[in-house]
Amino acid sequence: MASHRRPKQPSRTRVTVLTATAAAAVALSSQVAQADPHQSTKDVKSEVDKLYEQAEQATEKYDGVKEQQDKLQKEVDDLQDKVARGQGELNQLRKGLGAVASGQYRSGSIDPSVQLFLSGDPDTYLEKAATLDQLSGKQAEQLKTIADKQRRLAQERAEAASKIQDLSDTRKALGEKKDEIKAKLAKAQQLLNTMTAKERAAMQAKEDRANRSNERANLGDDVPASQRGAAALAAAQSKIGSPYVWGATGPSSFDCSGLTSWAYAQAGQSLPRTSQQQANAGTRISMDQLKPGDLVLFYDDLHHIGLYAGNGTVLHAPKPGAVVRYESINNMPFAFGVRV
Repeated sequence: MASHRRPKQPSRTRVTVLTATAAAAVALSSQVAQADPHQSTKDVKSEVDKLYEQAEQATEKYDGVKEQQDKLQKEVDDLQDKVARGQGELNQLRKGLGAVASGQYRSGSIDPSVQLFLSGDPDTYLEKAATLDQLSGKQAEQLKTIADKQRRLAQERAEAASKIQDLSDTRKALGEKKDEIKAKLAKAQQLLNTMTAKERAAMQAKEDRANRSNERANLGDDVPASQRGAAALAAAQSKIGSPYVWGATGPSSFDCSGLTSWAYAQAGQSLPRTSQQQANAGTRISMDQLKPGDLVLFYDDLHHIGLYAGNGTVLHAPKPGAVVRYESINNMPFAFGVRV
């Protein structure tokens, strides 16, 4: 395996072409930024790099909130179904007791206990009836069942209402994070618009060369750490050339953690949604311990992740405007690896 030196926190070479998602974000703003005569092409690229990185950080947070929203939505749906079933059962119980009351009414001998119950508060009724000794054994059991069912329904309705409020708050947070991402991408495009056509063409040519790196990647002969890791890497390799789209989990587009979670899902292993969560999906390892299929985390806040492909190369969904591709592991500040 090739030896690896810890990088001096180099900045990543960024791209000029926005994905369809980013382009849609740019459409939100009709104002084109004016070029700062004192701002060089290098300064513009550096600022765009920073904005893309911030957008990626926001994307990982968005992914986490989206996962929470999906979980809450399922819990709300399950609770509402449970309440509906419980109400149906309660209606049947009350209907059965009501039929007894109707029969007694027609015979002119309605039981006072049933009269009390039909007043609508079985808990209060049970207290009164116990004192008056007005219940038969069967009626007491029926009323206790109904009272218990009503209490459970009240608790479930309260729980559902709380979950619905949580879901509403989460949807609001999701919208705010989405707006933040779009704003970062729109600002990046405005900056790119300040460059000349020649400068943009040069940047695009550099990006095209980076995308073509897939054709000349030398992965060496490193042995995968596990059969599952090898399968995950193979799945990710089948998606080389797929576009980066924030929030996407495949199968036609991905963000960084969307690619790794999708790849491992194809290998039969479920991973959490975000890069920060995936950092705890296995055993942490150093750079010199990496094997093909291992997860690779980057940056201090772990907002980027990829799959180790061998020979100092990582396969990942890099950033807005890029495609799934190989890059040197030294293009980004390495944090640690994870063996799932």
